Amino acid sequence: MACEGGAVSGTHVLLMSDTHLPRRAKDLPAPLWAATETADLVVHAGDWVDEATLDRLTERSRALLACWGNNDGAPLRARLPEVARAEVEGVRVAVVHETGARRRREERMRAAYPDADLLVFGHSHIPWDTEHAGLRLLNPGSPTDRRRQPDFTWMTLRLHAGGVHDVRLHRLPPR
Repeated sequence: MACEGGAVSGTHVLLMSDTHLPRRAKDLPAPLWAATETADLVVHAGDWVDEATLDRLTERSRALLACWGNNDGAPLRARLPEVARAEVEGVRVAVVHETGARRRREERMRAAYPDADLLVFGHSHIPWDTEHAGLRLLNPGSPTDRRRQPDFTWMTLRLHAGGVHDVRLHRLPPR
């Protein structure tokens, strides 16, 4: 789907979670900051740890949709919801940090979020991309704490005409 002049239509979205700054890293990776500045919407699925990261991401993003995570204290919880929601390009988006155990996640989340088309979540630091009964579930992993993963990760996608398109997992090897 292209617009006049060859531009791809829709809203370009950047997904991240579990940044854990400054505990896990001093800053976000430079390629992630570059992607932040070109995205139409940045989504953060919690575990910021510090307010400075929220402030910087707010300043550098065109739009931000975000929630708090289990490692976020009272100041972040006062500024962010437990579940963030928005409708973008006809896609009903929900953002939450934790979804519980991996087993039967899709069924539980479909029941918990009956009004969502896309659920972005974090907590595990493990990338996830599945669909169940009309609900797409995405976890971008972590750009700063890879745990058992080989690389640091985040995702990009495009929302257009009620659909989720061009989901891409971005990987950055450890230094």
